[in-house]
Amino acid sequence: MSIWWSLHLRREAASVPLARRFLLGTMETAGVDPDISFDLSVALTEACANAVEHGGDHKVQEEQSVGRDPWDVWDELPGRASGQYRVTAYLDGEKCRIEVADSGPGFPARRTLRTSAQRHDPPQYPPLGAEDGRGLCLIEQLADHVHFGNRPGRGAVVSFDKVLKWRKDALLMVS
Repeated sequence: MSIWWSLHLRREAASVPLARRFLLGTMETAGVDPDISFDLSVALTEACANAVEHGGDHKVQEEQSVGRDPWDVWDELPGRASGQYRVTAYLDGEKCRIEVADSGPGFPARRTLRTSAQRHDPPQYPPLGAEDGRGLCLIEQLADHVHFGNRPGRGAVVSFDKVLKWRKDALLMVS
């Protein structure tokens, strides 16, 4: 059996725990092993936090909102950075794939697909004094396959997957 869902969230800090709780609830209900669920939820938290922080220009958003309904997140002006991001999760058979997409400037060209087979290469960690950049490294460590990509003129996409383990009482155990 397969499950998939997609959330369109505002680029606000409060959306990050909402996405994490939604994923954890889905995985608990399906019967996924709690350790796997935890790893994926931490990776999702980091990807969502990245989308909130870097997924568009906050100042542009404030200027756009003058005279507009602040609750109408779908009413975006063409050619402007979006005030939202999308989280999609697929639980299919033995694998869970999660994708977080925003409409910010995207990733620098050095970010590429990293798989568990490539982890023998020296990891590229941020400097110890760096203010940011650790979240992407966490995602790489917690997931089996990771892809950091750009949608031309439309923002960044982080997708990652992990092989699932199931509890003995799982409702959706792989047959």
